[in-house]
Amino acid sequence: MTISVAVADDQALVRVGFCGIIAATPGFAVVGQAANGAEAVEVARAAKPDVVLMDVRMPVLDGIEATRQITAAAESAGVRVVILTTFDLDEYVFAALRAGASGFLLKDTLPADLLTAIRVVAGGEALLAPSITRRLISEFISTPASALAAGTRIGAGTATAAGMAATPALRAGQVTQLLTERECEVLRLVATGLSNAEIADRLIISPATAKTHVAHLLTKLGARDRVQLVIIAYQAGLASAA
Repeated sequence: MTISVAVADDQALVRVGFCGIIAATPGFAVVGQAANGAEAVEVARAAKPDVVLMDVRMPVLDGIEATRQITAAAESAGVRVVILTTFDLDEYVFAALRAGASGFLLKDTLPADLLTAIRVVAGGEALLAPSITRRLISEFISTPASALAAGTRIGAGTATAAGMAATPALRAGQVTQLLTERECEVLRLVATGLSNAEIADRLIISPATAKTHVAHLLTKLGARDRVQLVIIAYQAGLASAA
């Protein structure tokens, strides 16, 4: 099955470079390009790509707001967004995850890693390295609930808090009642930032079984994606930010 991708970046050379790598690889197709966030929203709604590679700092509409609009709209509800960033400490990464992004990539990512990341996200997983997961959660748990509900500013960008505010607030007892012992174990591992393959290795199960467990977690806990699963795990006291 071909994975369809759209690329949004206001730098033409960067945009063309990513598109060239993707288009030249069997199993991938570029279905749209955008030079600003507003164009990215339109491309997502019209072409409905599996994945949008989204720059953050763009004219007209920034990548964070574009991500929020894409993930919130019924016309593009199935589109997954990966943020393209220059620095892994970019303050906008947290805001973008709150807005519904499935993860992020550094712009100096190797071509092979870029393609692997797109496959991962298209397959329903999130690109959350353990270090980024810890920083995301540290920021989340230090933010007052009132700020999460209304939206909070991070640096110069506005975090809409769409993903985090919408996460069900469940206590540990509620979670353990909803889940099997194995599912609780998988949830703890998801909260450390492990992928399905890494969870499978850790628990000595098949990747397909790990994926099934994660799918059950999403359904039972009413979570939209792995980011929300991580937050639920921390809210319920089933994981540590240390």
